[in-house]
Amino acid sequence: QVQLVESGGGLVQAGGSLRLSCAASGRTFSIATMAWFRQVPGQEREFVAATSWSGLSTYYADSVKGRFTISRDNAKNTVYLQMNSLKPEDTAIYYCAAGVIPRNVFRPNYWGQGTQVTVSS
Repeated sequence: QVQLVESGGGLVQAGGSLRLSCAASGRTFSIATMAWFRQVPGQEREFVAATSWSGLSTYYADSVKGRFTISRDNAKNTVYLQMNSLKPEDTAIYYCAAGVIPRNVFRPNYWGQGTQVTVSS
């Protein structure tokens, strides 16, 4: 099992920045990919960004390209999501996810509990 704990959410004005963190514990040696998803109540969860555990491959949703950056610190078993130029439509609960199958970023095996990001206009 892998446990994921997110932190760093909060309230920010449009145009501002936030950095989310996700700390992984447990069977971290099995992790192949790490990702961020987000969900607005009443809507489906959507993919935001992902990285291979090596960091050599990254993936982004079109809606966040050029504004968000995913990175990882393997020594700390932590993945980050740097969010810049935030927009009110980025408001959502952000979930960290981990997968054990390489390149299979859209169907992770483990999920964090989520952290709220609210962007005011």
